[in-house]
Amino acid sequence: MEKFDRLIEEHIPRLRRYARALAGDRTRADDLVQDTLERAWGKFHLWRRGSDLRAWLFSIMHNVYVNGIRKSSAAPMLLPLEEDALNVPVRADQEDGLQVRDVHAALGCLSQDQREVLLLVGLEEMRYEEVAKILDVPLGTVMSRLSRGRERLRQIMAGGAVPALRVVK
Repeated sequence: MEKFDRLIEEHIPRLRRYARALAGDRTRADDLVQDTLERAWGKFHLWRRGSDLRAWLFSIMHNVYVNGIRKSSAAPMLLPLEEDALNVPVRADQEDGLQVRDVHAALGCLSQDQREVLLLVGLEEMRYEEVAKILDVPLGTVMSRLSRGRERLRQIMAGGAVPALRVVK
């Protein structure tokens, strides 16, 4: 079990990064990572030694995230009143910060399916086969969503004006 703990620890930074991109804010991302790790440790007996632990963890995170969306779809979305929750992180170079904000807003305009595939392939640098396994969709669906998502992202970014930020559930 100790070895399993060490193996999981190696993947926590990537899980956090993906969770932050999915959830949109730190608090929800931290909760998503915690729920993912809790489920992984509880389902440790289901992991097959020799299989890709990263893909298994990302599959768990995807399922936890989707289940959370399903549960909250009936409840109204509430925004936290914390001042820092409404701010987009800004790097030292203001122009770069604006580009990051625009890309973040543009990603928020994509469908959930397209956004997930773009983040897993682009941000997490996963192979299409891994993404298909994580999202439990055919390989062709991954490639189609990625192609459509990239094209939609290009259209939004080329338009110059990114639609107003929307809350991503």
